[in-house]
Amino acid sequence: MVKSLLKKLGDWTAAVLTAPVAWVVRASVALGGDEAQVFGWASQWASSWWGPIGSYCRRSLYRRLLDECAPDVCISYGTIFSRPGARLGRRVYVGAFCNLGLAHLEDDVLLGSGVHVLSGKRQHFFDDPHRPIRDQGGRFEMVRVGRGSWLGNGAIVMADVGEGCVVAAGSVVIHPVEDGAIVGGNPAKVLGWRPQEGAAPEGEHE
Repeated sequence: MVKSLLKKLGDWTAAVLTAPVAWVVRASVALGGDEAQVFGWASQWASSWWGPIGSYCRRSLYRRLLDECAPDVCISYGTIFSRPGARLGRRVYVGAFCNLGLAHLEDDVLLGSGVHVLSGKRQHFFDDPHRPIRDQGGRFEMVRVGRGSWLGNGAIVMADVGEGCVVAAGSVVIHPVEDGAIVGGNPAKVLGWRPQEGAAPEGEHE
């Protein structure tokens, strides 16, 4: 009972504190500001909120600004979003100091500390050697991390990850990962497979 009341109080306090920030972002965009840039500034500011109230405030702000943000996500200190098109499903946990672009984290996804989920691997074109890379444009793509997957500390993900996967710490994912795969390395390769749903635990096969 007490825990539930404290949670409601935290949610209410966070809603009051973050409402002006969300309003400024929306007003700036409405007046012609660059949406990604304005959103990025707000995200950088929110990343520095510490303690329990910081977690409540980040969740409250992103529920207002992201395309999707479930009411029970946890977004830890130091985490920055670069694109408001990101989507966070239910019970998603994002560790400290992560960096997320156009990421779609489905239900029950876990991210360790320092994980980067980029907006694909073609954000910067570099085919023309006679032009600065900054002038060659790029393509931002949604990167999906499937339900129940776990990305270890320091992983860098530039391609879709299937459901129920494990991405080892420090891995660099540049190719899509199939459901249930355990991957690691740079570039990430399949190291094994998680048991399929309904399969007998190891050691109990007939």
